[in-house]
Amino acid sequence: MESCGMSLIKYILFFFNLIFAVSGIGIIVAGALVLSDVGEFSHFLEGRITAPPVVLIVAGAIVFFIAFLGCYGAIKENYTLLIAFAGALVVIFAIELAVGIAAAVFRNDFSMAMKETLRSTMTNYTEADKMAWNNVQQKLQCCGIDGPEDWERANVLPSGTLPESCCNLDSGPSTQCIMNSQSKVYRRGCYMELESRVQNGAKILIGVGIGIAFIEIAGVVLACFLANAIKREGGEK
Repeated sequence: MESCGMSLIKYILFFFNLIFAVSGIGIIVAGALVLSDVGEFSHFLEGRITAPPVVLIVAGAIVFFIAFLGCYGAIKENYTLLIAFAGALVVIFAIELAVGIAAAVFRNDFSMAMKETLRSTMTNYTEADKMAWNNVQQKLQCCGIDGPEDWERANVLPSGTLPESCCNLDSGPSTQCIMNSQSKVYRRGCYMELESRVQNGAKILIGVGIGIAFIEIAGVVLACFLANAIKREGGEK
């Protein structure tokens, strides 16, 4: 006959996994939001900057799946499924912890690499670079790396002119972006805007990745308690 303690653990684990399934969706959403926020500027970002949210999305999908494995194992009191569930949680915990740590490390490590990429794309200014620069300057309302003067130093445009995306052309009749047009030129550099985007994304990844990872420890403990209780009472299946 099932003991009162084992029954309690079973139902706690079952409801824990329902919440855990919802958290898996939360992980996917958080990873997708960060990826969409910085992914459109991937031309200027290293792959390691966009990798953590991708890993988090995959981990969230796996969490959603194994939550149902834990629910089924708890209700059926299946020792093997519960041990497999606990093992899977340990693996996911390690992955999410690694993502959180990587986001923390890369948050402080990416700055110089990104600035160098911005410089090289401004100097080379291929058609792909031009499209990427227009995209970032238009969407973030910024100009150059640290300011519009960077375009003058790059010497890739006629003297005194800037890319049209550097200007708010809706503020006047002119369709040309000129350096000395103070009222129209975006004065903020794109480096600081991109850095802010990545920093904010890293904070989300750190909070979600590490926060949920530690919650998973509770799932491992509950699964192991229930599996041991089943084994002691001869209920291994």
